Amino acid sequence: MYTDRLRELRNNKNITQATLSSLLEIHEYVYGQYEREYVIIPLKHLNTLSNYFNVSLDYIFEFTNTINYEYTNTEINCLLSGQRLKEFRKDNKLSQVKLATLLNTVQPVIANYENGKHLIATPFLYQICKKYSISADYLLGKIDSPKYLNK
Repeated sequence: MYTDRLRELRNNKNITQATLSSLLEIHEYVYGQYEREYVIIPLKHLNTLSNYFNVSLDYIFEFTNTINYEYTNTEINCLLSGQRLKEFRKDNKLSQVKLATLLNTVQPVIANYENGKHLIATPFLYQICKKYSISADYLLGKIDSPKYLNK
């Protein structure tokens, strides 16, 4: 999902896992677990790393080789993200129940994402973006364009 790019970014800048764990305010062991994908990294940490390395989330997820977009917000907008998720779902004629089923979760989880109560979970974001070629940065409100990625 993101291990190769995180490792590549870290190694290219000659940065240690300890440095990044300090940036994220987590134990070095936990960062190591993230980098090996033994534990899924929360979006808030992925966003911090994206900003630190000045790369897009789409780049980290290997959805594109475009390193960064021209106009990028550094913060994830939870309310805008929820609106965009709802828009995406409706554009693809998916009910909340159908989307929940595709993601192997339950409808109230999708409702909470769409209402901006919770930020979408990393694996759910990844699955949606990968399957529908939609930008993770767009869905999270970090960019307004491009919405869809070239296959």
